[in-house]
Amino acid sequence: MTYPSPIRRAGGPPPTLLAALQAADRGWHVFPLRPGTKRPALHGESRCPRTGACLGGHVKWEDRATTDRERIACAWEQGSFNIGLATGPSGLVVVDLDVPKEDAAGPGGAEVFAALCERAGQPLPVTFRAGTASGGEHLYFAAPSEIRLGNSAGLLGQLVDTRAWGGYVVAPGSVTPGGAYTVLDDAPVLPLPGWLLEALTARQESSRPRGGVPAFPAVSGSRAARAALERECRNVQAAPAKQANNTLNRSAFLVGRFVAWGDIDRQVVEEAFQGAGESRGLTAAECRATIRSALDSSLRKARPREAA
Repeated sequence: MTYPSPIRRAGGPPPTLLAALQAADRGWHVFPLRPGTKRPALHGESRCPRTGACLGGHVKWEDRATTDRERIACAWEQGSFNIGLATGPSGLVVVDLDVPKEDAAGPGGAEVFAALCERAGQPLPVTFRAGTASGGEHLYFAAPSEIRLGNSAGLLGQLVDTRAWGGYVVAPGSVTPGGAYTVLDDAPVLPLPGWLLEALTARQESSRPRGGVPAFPAVSGSRAARAALERECRNVQAAPAKQANNTLNRSAFLVGRFVAWGDIDRQVVEEAFQGAGESRGLTAAECRATIRSALDSSLRKARPREAA
């Protein structure tokens, strides 16, 4: 990755540069996010100039993330970029504990995670912990060396996501209109607890369809499609028991339009909903039939994007 030469500013380096360098000093690979947002500031594949690092083909943000202090300084001295932390290259698994929406009932991610710990007979892990702009928390763990984990959305429980290979989190020092990302506990980063690794892999295995692909891979597709898929999977997991199948049918139908538009692969959608449905208590066969029927119907009825 090649950045422009740094612009020297009066009054010292911007705070986000210092925070990015601190993250890099920990061995965490960072890349710039647009100021005040959670979106990568690097060019996308559709606008790739095929020059510099991309001369041989587009290089994505996960591969551009770096710990090189000079390259980081060259980037952040151009502006007050927020800080993206690529979890996979950084050797991290980050547990994202979200908070319910204002109009939503039920426990938040922190309460759900505490219940998971209690059920496993384990204390709440004391590890590096960051606060998010929405009031949630990020728990940082060192990724296991024996398995390459991807992202998950709600696989462990409602409002409990994980970010590993294929994912990133907004690092402390970043600021959005909704608030700042801060360090809540500067404790050493613990290895991912064995019981948590077992819970992640066991639930992925139990949600594995015949094709053998985990139900919650590192999801591809457009940003809107990813957001819709994660939101609807959460709706399925939070549905009352008697409404679980109807909710699965409705949620899969809603996401089907993104499949019709080519924003996300159908297999990715099927696998994600399969995991969400089974974690809510539906049988594997029931999930497969409902998801297939809902997506087929959605694809038949989907309007062109410009008419939606």
